Parts: sequence; C-alpha cells; structure tokens
Amino acid sequence: MKDQLQHLSKSSEKFSKLSLSHGKRTRLWRLMYGHGPRNGSLLVLPLDQGLEHGPTDFFPHPPAVDPEYQFRLAVEGNFSAIALGVGLAEKYLGDWCGQIPLILKLNGKTNIPSDAEATSPLFASVEDAVRLGADAVGYTMYVGSPRQHDEFRQFEKVRQDCERFGMPLVLWSYPRGAAIDAKGGKGSLYAQDYAARVALELGADIVKLHEPDDHTAHVPAPYDQLQEDASSRTQRVVRSAGRTMVLFSGGEKNDDDAAVLRKVEFYLASGANGVMFGRNMWLRPLDKAIALVQQVHQIMARYPC
Repeated sequence: MKDQLQHLSKSSEKFSKLSLSHGKRTRLWRLMYGHGPRNGSLLVLPLDQGLEHGPTDFFPHPPAVDPEYQFRLAVEGNFSAIALGVGLAEKYLGDWCGQIPLILKLNGKTNIPSDAEATSPLFASVEDAVRLGADAVGYTMYVGSPRQHDEFRQFEKVRQDCERFGMPLVLWSYPRGAAIDAKGGKGSLYAQDYAARVALELGADIVKLHEPDDHTAHVPAPYDQLQEDASSRTQRVVRSAGRTMVLFSGGEKNDDDAAVLRKVEFYLASGANGVMFGRNMWLRPLDKAIALVQQVHQIMARYPC
C-alpha cells in the first residue's frame, strides 16, 4: 500500500506540471485517477468500429452489436473511459451516466470510399460533449492525406472549443492517403513517428497511435537506414509525441490472451500512457473479456504514469 501511494504521488506530481486549464485538469484527473487503473495510466474501450469498419466487425461475436454489451464491459471491467460517437452516447449512455467516463468522438467516416484521399468530417461538437457530460473529446486526423489542409482547419475550431470549454482533446492520429502509401505505408516508423509529432504540434492532449512496424521499403531518408528493434521504434514514437500522452491501439482481435498481455507490457515499458482495447475485448464473451482486462490491470498497476 505504501509503494502504491508513493507511485501515485510521483505520477500526480508529473500531472500537476502539465500546462492545463482547470477544466481540462479536472476532467483528465477523473480519467487518469478516478477510473481505470487510477495511477495515471489509461485503459480506454473504443466503440467507433461500427462506423469506421461497418457491422461486419460484430459478426464474430453477435452480442457485441448491442452497445449495452460494451457499456457493461467498460463498467464491470473498470476501464478509464468508453469512446464512441454522439448517436450511441445519446441513445445508450443514460443508464450508465456517472459510472464510466465518456470520450465523445466528434468525427469519423465509413470505410466504403478509398483511403487515397481520406477525410473525416465532423458530426458532433465540443458543446455536445459538454451537454453529454463527457470528460474528453476524440478527433480523427488523417496525417498525410491530400485532404489534410481541410482537416487542419476543421481541427483548429475543435481545439479552440476545447480550450474554451476546458475539454481534453484526444487525437486519433492516423497516417493515410496515396502519399503515405508511396512512402512506406501507414504502419511504417516514418508514418507513425510523423503522426506522433503532428499530434504534439497541433495541440492534442492525448494521441492514439499504432505500433510502428519494421517496414523500410520506400520510406524517406533517414528512416530507410534505421536498424532499430521494436522497442527502439516504439520508444522513438513516444519521444516524438513529447508532452502529449500516448495511447497505443490494441489492434485486431488476438485469440491468444498471453500475446495481448505481452503487448500491454511492451507498450507501457516503451513509455506509453496506456492502451485502447476495442475488438480484443468486446469480441470475447463477457466473462472472458473481464478476466482478461483484470490481468491487464495487474500489468498497468506496475507502470504509473
């Protein structure tokens, strides 16, 4: 218990040094210390896949098509927050108000058009987030897309509203587009490292990224000459995010629980502030998902942020 209090003191001391308005500080505190691991690390359950990927994501586990399933998992699994769009929040949050913090996703797209000119239009506002009692908003930015100039201007208004309302801003910083494909692809270290830096430069409080792969073909110099292992690549991305907190994606469902847990440990050991686990959690039966998330909590307890 004494060690836990010392860890909490150190992590909260780091939090106190962040340049945040009172509103942002209060809401981030609820996310980082009021729910989830409660040690400054974050465990977020996203439910934007129905929009971004379509209903097929729920086919492997039909009960997951009902958002009540994810809300129950978020509460019983003690997640830091659930992240979803305005329609789901308005229709399903009512029974769970106060039990799980909300990250309201403000924009998104379907996967029907090509990603060559990917863009993610707004369909909700920071004011909606305030009205719904959210503790943060989420915004998807397609870094490198030919439409990024439109997205930068759209993001400017969101960022200003977040400052005005004291609302933390979580950026889904996703490399996309023909230019990214021509320079090594969205999973390359070049692309993920750039996405991390963009989040810092644009003013995000938290950024969601993917683990960079070892692909070097066609990536720009000097990335094409780097010979780094997975740990070094991931740590580089975290460093590029600077004082923007980093969450890594849990990715597609992995039936190997041990592999999922190794990923959690790897991300936190690399300096990340937490993980977003969607399909790896809610595509499992509820009892198995809760058992797995309990093991995730045990790992995260060793890495106060």
